[in-house]
Amino acid sequence: MTASDPLVLFMPSGKRGNFPVGTTVLDAARQLGVYVESVCGGRATCGRCQIEVQEGHFAKHKITSSNDHISPRGAKEERYDRVKGLPERRRLSCSATIEGDLVVDVPQDTVINTQTIRKAASDRLIERNPAVQLCYVEVDEPDMHKPLGDLDRLKVMLEKDWGWTDLLVSQHLMPEVQKILRKGDWGVTAAIHRDLETSRPTMIALWPGLKNEAYGIACDIGSTTIAIHLVSLLSGRVVASSGTSNPQIRFGEDLMSRVSYVMMNPDGREAMTVAVRQAINELITKVCAEGNVDRNDILDSVFVANPIMHHLFLGIDPTELGQAPFALAVSGAVHSWASEIDLDINHGARVYILPCIAGHVGADAAGATLSEGPYRQDKMMLLVDVGTNAEIVLGNRQRVVAASSPTGPAFEGAEISSGQRAAPGAIERVRIDPETLEPTFRVIGSDKWSDEDGFAQSIGAIGVTGICGSAIIEVVAEMYLAGIISEDGVVDGAMGERSARILPNGRTFSYLLHDGTPRITVTQNDIRAIQLAKSALYAGVKLLMEKQGVTQVDTISFAGAFGSFIDPKYAMVLGLIPDCDLSEVKAVGNAAGTGALMALLNRDHRREIEATVQRIEKIETALEPKFQEHFVHAMALPNKVDLFPKLAEQVKLPPRKVLADAASDGGGGRRRGREGRRGRD
Repeated sequence: MTASDPLVLFMPSGKRGNFPVGTTVLDAARQLGVYVESVCGGRATCGRCQIEVQEGHFAKHKITSSNDHISPRGAKEERYDRVKGLPERRRLSCSATIEGDLVVDVPQDTVINTQTIRKAASDRLIERNPAVQLCYVEVDEPDMHKPLGDLDRLKVMLEKDWGWTDLLVSQHLMPEVQKILRKGDWGVTAAIHRDLETSRPTMIALWPGLKNEAYGIACDIGSTTIAIHLVSLLSGRVVASSGTSNPQIRFGEDLMSRVSYVMMNPDGREAMTVAVRQAINELITKVCAEGNVDRNDILDSVFVANPIMHHLFLGIDPTELGQAPFALAVSGAVHSWASEIDLDINHGARVYILPCIAGHVGADAAGATLSEGPYRQDKMMLLVDVGTNAEIVLGNRQRVVAASSPTGPAFEGAEISSGQRAAPGAIERVRIDPETLEPTFRVIGSDKWSDEDGFAQSIGAIGVTGICGSAIIEVVAEMYLAGIISEDGVVDGAMGERSARILPNGRTFSYLLHDGTPRITVTQNDIRAIQLAKSALYAGVKLLMEKQGVTQVDTISFAGAFGSFIDPKYAMVLGLIPDCDLSEVKAVGNAAGTGALMALLNRDHRREIEATVQRIEKIETALEPKFQEHFVHAMALPNKVDLFPKLAEQVKLPPRKVLADAASDGGGGRRRGREGRRGRD
């Protein structure tokens, strides 16, 4: 290729290069790394490789493009048009050759249309480079004078047409090859799996004739819920998504209780492994039905999970993770077969599990890190996945550190007097009038606030049943902003003079949120549980900030299902996260699941996160001498020593109020302490 050769520009990628006259457009695309799908090996039978030539002078790119600069339609394209139809102006890039300068558009409405997956609230594109490729070949029929086996002749054609050398063949295909070849009249489609460039390619599936469909699954195994996506490997389209509760909950609400169950029951590990695998197979059945997909067409899968879920899914005893030094049985990426993990999909399908970062910072945190990419930017990003064990990642392109912090189940409704998981009837949003101390709230299942007309009718079938995690954060923060509790989290009994909602509760006081059936109150013990949880998280964040040598973070991302429903303002008022511009605090949804999708659709992302995990510095909070000091300071709202000037610019923080704790004065805050304005007001 020389500068005098025709210049070809591919859109929308913007990649360009010079190519000799006569080069097929598909070959040019491949040389430039432009993804144009082709299953049939250039026979113009699959129609995946359609392109359009843009006509005119493109001054910005200094190219004059014309349909005269591409070869006329040939016999193969005419045949395809007669049989399947080729839209006007479309060409098959495997047949069309370059005759002059071209601007080539890769259409976005064919099978290659959805090469990208868009994350919610993000325009980031995911390029496709899957580990599985479909290859159609036509195999020579048997010849008595050339005694080469059917499988060997198939391998010869896969090397000749597709360049696959030193090909391994999945054992389960051996008995089927001859039957499939004859059924396809010697034309077959092979699925070739190759993840690592250094590994030998493997034929994992084989179909008679031309096969135009291949799918994969991306799955996030959480301790509470399991989420799955069914994805076309050829187009990148998410065909269907679903989720379910993790059935292991019946063995224990939190991770440590499940480890304890394994330790106390000889068959505990096996029971939990079977339970989670069955749940995943049920989800596969569900998404296949929704997407009208044959589960036998699922050829690849990617999983993320926290370390204990990771081990139980793989059938590994997690006991070592329940005690120091929290040793993982395997920390690196796992490559396996679906059949070895009892997944009811194609027998030759492969399994890839992202690496774990540390003993309590798992493959789910690695997936979230891949998705949000703190290591790809200059800003100091804090990535937090809030759960019973919060996973924290902090860094930028220079350095990334990670830790876990034992927040406990309070944020998920456990240990809270009226707490429950997010379900219809649960209060999810709370506001308290600072003058009257009267609350308004919204429940899951209704879009009306409690003071709006029609609220009672809208919740008639579900009622008000409890308070879920997002509302627990909001109600405690609102109680603080309204002056009901002090900065130390003590309910001010003297506020009972202003509102009958301040109720005596033994030696302490409670706040009446809903006077119905059931009666929903926020007790002093509830507030303490939230303080303990948020202090553990904040102390972990502070340790990472100290390791990075920073006093501020530039951006904060909440990952996970719970993080998606946290209002950033209230999280900061509570002191769950450090001071930051509120516009830079966002929920990123199931970032771990998005990371799994990225790894499924592009094997380069697998190498990317594997290398990144090796560079992440792991901090064990339990061994850090300053953890306890940070924890104690974080018990205050927002914090005893850390200022929140950026928050104070947007939220009017209350006057400083310090009340004696009920444990020391016997009155739950009956005695007032000193009052004054905070400097950060």
